This record gives sequence, C-alpha cells and structure tokens, in this order.
Amino acid sequence: MGFGPGGLADIAGRAIGQQMSQTTGQPVVIENMPGAGASLASMALARSAPDGHTIMWVSSQNAIAPSMFKSLPYDWSRDFAPIGPMATFDFVLFVKKDSPYKTVKDVIEAAKANPDKFNFGSIAVGTAQNLSMLKFVSMAGLNVPVVAHRTTGDVMTGLLSGTIQAAMETIPGAIGQIKDGQMRAIAVSSTERNPFLPDVPTVAESGVPGYRTYSWNGMVAPAKTPPAVIARLNKLINGAIATQDIQQRFRDLIMVPRTGTPEDLQKIYSEDVAVWRQIITEAKIQPN
Repeated sequence: MGFGPGGLADIAGRAIGQQMSQTTGQPVVIENMPGAGASLASMALARSAPDGHTIMWVSSQNAIAPSMFKSLPYDWSRDFAPIGPMATFDFVLFVKKDSPYKTVKDVIEAAKANPDKFNFGSIAVGTAQNLSMLKFVSMAGLNVPVVAHRTTGDVMTGLLSGTIQAAMETIPGAIGQIKDGQMRAIAVSSTERNPFLPDVPTVAESGVPGYRTYSWNGMVAPAKTPPAVIARLNKLINGAIATQDIQQRFRDLIMVPRTGTPEDLQKIYSEDVAVWRQIITEAKIQPN
C-alpha cells in the first residue's frame, strides 16, 4: 500500500483484505509503504516473487507519476501485471457557503472579470486534484492561478479566509463540509452526475463541454505472475467487492465500487496517463 495508515485507500484496502481472508482462509497483511509517489511500494512489488502472494493497491497517482518524475525506479508495463479495477471517485468544484458564486458560469465570469482578485485552490502540485483544477482553468479559458496547499484542511481554510475563491477536491475529501453546509458544491468532474451528490451538475453540462477527470483504484501483481494466478486473484477481488459488506463500506467512504478484468484496469491506466500528461505539459509543470 503506497499510502499511510488511516486514509481512504488504507481503510478500503483493509476491508478488501479482510474479505479475501475470509474467502481463502489465509491471512491478508496490509503493509503501508507511503512516500515518493508510491515508488517505495512499487519497487517492493517489482522485486517480489510473481506467485500471487504479494499484490499492490494502485491509483490515479500511478498514472500521473510517469509525467511528474524525470525517472522512476519501476515501469508499469515492465514490472506490473494488472489484476483489475476496484473503485472510482470523482472530483468536485466547490466554494464556501456564503460565496456569491452558485454555478460554473458564475465562477468563470468572476474569474474573467477580475483575474487579479480570483484564485483557485487545490492540494499539492501534481496531485489529481491539482491537475483537475488546472484542466478546468485551461478548458474554461481562464488566466488565474491555482494555489497549491499542503492539505485539504488548508484548502478549506483558504476558502473561508478568502485567499482562494473556489477549489477542487475529491468528493470523499469534501463531502463532509458540503453536507454540513460549510461549503457549496458547484459541479462534479464526471460525465454523469455523481450518486453521492445527485443534485449537483457536471462541469461539462454547466458550460465546459468535454471536461472530465476522475480518480480510480485497482490492484496489480508482479510482472510474469501466471495468468491462472491473475485470474484467481481477479475472481477473489471482484467477489469481495460484490459482497454487501464491501458495497456498504465503499459507500461509507464515498467510493463507487467497480469490478472488471485485468484488461479493464490496463485501459483505465493507459487512458489516464495520456490525460494527465497533456495537463502537465500544457501547465508547464517541471518533472521532479
């Protein structure tokens, strides 16, 4: 697990692991290895025996990393064998509760009218949230900065204090403040309305046609893992996701469950690499 304990990925991963353990009668251990854009966990997986006993949680960050780093100590195509997708979650454009902006059109018009007094916010440069915000700015034809913050909490503070006027975050990361009335959702990033914010329109239907970003999770094994082993792991993970317990846990985490094949995960990854690379290139973000 290329993320620390207690976060969204860790909680969901432990739920999947527990269900797999119950099905197989074998213990499933979660080893958290955060840092370096998931490179530490990725290197550990790449060096593991291709026997199906070591697998790794992957996410959109794995598709962003090739464009954000000059070199990586691992390569998806060379070192990983996709098992399948597990979940998706969208991003939400939002403002503070008493903001005068109620629609995407309001936000765009204000940013164009007073570009020197309008700032967008997100968490750190190169994250999916940050790149989603940059894509919105570009597709809306705006010339305003996207201010990167250390944490989601800092983004919320920036909105409340007025240093930023609108922000982009994952729906799981922002829905608490939206539901309790501190923040107002303006639009979601997906092509269809999100089931957790059904009354909030998409960015695309709100005046920025073609806009779409989302985040995803999946599972991979070391390269050269036998196809029969990949197939068994895929069946175990899909079976776990289909259970009522995992469906409810994912809903609690504001994640949309998704099952599929190894080919499905590979397609998601390949398409995402191209999307994020274009955003990073157009924004002239220099790789680390």
